[in-house]
Order: sequence, then C-alpha cells, then structure tokens
Amino acid sequence: MRKSICQRKRGKFIDPSEYKNVVLGLIFLKYISDRFEQKHAELVAEGEGFEEDRDEYEADGIFWVPRDARWEAVASAAHTPEVGKVIDNAMRQIEAENDSLKGILPKNFARQELDKRMLGDVVDLFTNVKMASEGNTQDVLGRTYEYCLAKFAEQEGKNAGEFYTPTCIVRTLVEIIQPYHGRVYDPCCGSGGMFVQSAQFVEHHSGSIRDISVFGQESNPTTWKMAKMNLAIRGIEADLGPHNADTFFEDLHQDKRFDFVLANPPFNDSDWGGERLRDDPRWDYGVPPVGNANFAWMQHMIHHLNDHGRMGMVLANGSLSSQ
Repeated sequence: MRKSICQRKRGKFIDPSEYKNVVLGLIFLKYISDRFEQKHAELVAEGEGFEEDRDEYEADGIFWVPRDARWEAVASAAHTPEVGKVIDNAMRQIEAENDSLKGILPKNFARQELDKRMLGDVVDLFTNVKMASEGNTQDVLGRTYEYCLAKFAEQEGKNAGEFYTPTCIVRTLVEIIQPYHGRVYDPCCGSGGMFVQSAQFVEHHSGSIRDISVFGQESNPTTWKMAKMNLAIRGIEADLGPHNADTFFEDLHQDKRFDFVLANPPFNDSDWGGERLRDDPRWDYGVPPVGNANFAWMQHMIHHLNDHGRMGMVLANGSLSSQ
C-alpha cells in the first residue's frame, strides 16, 4: 500500500514535490478521521450519550472532526470533479475546530493543475486502509508517513535535505546523546524527524513521551507545516514557534537553553547573511565565515545548550577545512 501511494503520481500529472504535499496532507486527514470515528464508535457503544462531547476526544489527544470533514465525505466524492473542493473544505473545517491546526493544513487540492482523476485514485487507496487500528495507532501511520517522506526525498534528490534526514542518521545521533528526559531542540527541524526518533528512543527505554519537551524552528513555510502535522499525528506536543522563521535572523527561542540539541543543518550555505551578523552574541568562539554557515550553525547550537547539555549535529564532508 505504501509503495502504491508514493508511486501513484507518474510524471505528467504533477511534480514530485507537489505530489508530496498532496499525499502527506491526505495521510493526515485520513488518520485523524479514522481516530475520530474509532473513538466515536467506542462512545456510542458505551451508551452514555457522550459521543458528541468534545472533551471526550480531547482527553485522548484526538482532534475534533466535523461531519462534513470526515473521510466518508471525501471518499464519496473521490470520482467527481468536486473532489478537490471537498478536501479543501474538510481541511478548513478541521482548522476552524482545532486551534493548534489553524493555518497548518494544505488547502489547495481544488487547483486546476492538480489532476482530479489521480487525486481520486489516491483517495481510493486510502479509503481501503484503516490508518487507525487497535494497538499502536501512531506507529501504523508513522511508518506510512516515514516511508513516503523517504521516497519523495529520493525523487527530489539534493533538494530533499531541507525536509528529510535519513532515519538511520537520525537514529544514530539520538542513540549517541540519549535524550531520556529534558528539553530537546532542533534549530532547523525540517519535517520533525529528530523529534520523532527522540520520542521513540524514550519509549523504547520504557520511558514516557511526556519525559521530553520539544522545541524547534524551520525557515521553509511548507516544511514547517509538514513538521506540525507530522508531530501532531504522533502525539508529540512541540513548540515550533508561532510561524516559520530564519533561525539566524529571528531566533524564536532566543532566551531558552536546552538539555539536548540535535540538527542536520543545510550544508555549506553561502547565502546565510553572515555579513550582517558579525557582532552577534552567539559567536563565543569567533565570527563564522561569511561564505559558509557551517560553524554559525554549530555556535548557534552550542549557545542554546545548558550547562550540562549534549549536542549532536550532521556536518558536511570537509567542514574542518572550509573557509
């Protein structure tokens, strides 16, 4: 199923980078709808009349999904010219009912250039799969989401680094610094992979996801929204700031210090604005080269460590000799 979803586009209909946003948005919509319907059925079976009580859903970390925004409405429109409008309307209704999702969900499925036959085929694929099942529901979705991210990263090549770091690399960093509990920070968080692996590390060592607090920042607006969705469906509460922002010029966590800092910053960025930041207080170990941001990232991360903090980052080959 995961392979079918990620291969469904085929070139002439839509660019891979755009298809990524379509699929990941639909994964999110299907999952929260399934979770809502699952809880709704449980409450109906209990017979206490609480199936329309929002508090019952919020207590379990389940988003409120209005009737016209549930997957049944989307599936029924899959093979109509209106399928894009139906999905956009569902996204708007969900945002209106859930403050934490306002301005986050994609709402451009009705645009003319998006082939509606292809969109209907993807909806059909999701309709035949239960995203929320008994057991570890977040893990079911997480594997699908992670698989699609990896496949889209393969298709986008060098441009994929801004939203995806291979899981093996992230897992290695997490296993080294061992974020059992405390505050975890990623100043260029992409789609949130560092946080996901940190939470899984804690759970695999018999801890609770509540043992860590997550903070991050991302400059790309689409990727920032992707991270918000990724973390929301995994039940990870995160402070990614009120909006996307450039970490060097608008540090959204300026006064915070962290127990763990994890990051895979952009490699060898020559256009990071260093000439305007020569007197920045973060440069405790010397002013970074204007033509390369590698050591600006490193010092930014060191600056945000507390006295006993640990840090793990990915650096480009040749960083020790870069000018």
